[in-house]
Amino acid sequence: MVEDFNELSSIQIDALKEIGNIGAGNAATALAQMVNAKIDMNVPKVNILPFAEVPDLIGGADSHVVGIYFNVTGRAPASILFILPIDKAIILCDMLFGKNIGDTSADDFGEMEMSAMMELGNILSATYLNALAMFTNIDFIPSVPALGIDMAGAIIDAVLAQFGEVADHVLVLDTEFKKEATDVVGYFFLLPEPGSLSSILSALGVNF
Repeated sequence: MVEDFNELSSIQIDALKEIGNIGAGNAATALAQMVNAKIDMNVPKVNILPFAEVPDLIGGADSHVVGIYFNVTGRAPASILFILPIDKAIILCDMLFGKNIGDTSADDFGEMEMSAMMELGNILSATYLNALAMFTNIDFIPSVPALGIDMAGAIIDAVLAQFGEVADHVLVLDTEFKKEATDVVGYFFLLPEPGSLSSILSALGVNF
């Protein structure tokens, strides 16, 4: 029985990656409807890495980031964290609002921008979980999003404090947003509670 991501076979990783790609396609469609503009999305990489290395992936523990957190309940409880550097979040907001890239600065990152990021987090989590539910027949119920703007290390510590026991390794979907010549990469993390990963893989028919 698989209990941690570092125990996954290539077939299991491919199954999870395919679900990530389907979720990203659905999210791109929902995003285009939300902002009335074409924003392409893809999942260029699916990584499995130790949870302790998450801050390094996004520029180090001291890097300034925006993090959006969801608690997922149901038969396979988990947590989701969508995180990206603050400078990338600002570019993404300009893309979402149809502004010229660079129109928004860090000082301008206010309630409207935070609301847009939370709505984006809602779309990403819902479309990924819906794709997962479609393949597994397991219901995943995400909480309302919690948004934080802080150092990457502090965001990770806050997730750990709220989540408690997490797997040693996490699944990371590098999620790329592209509009015309501009692209932004954010990081979508799935952190299953103990036993949840095995339940998901069993439902996918690849728990061996």
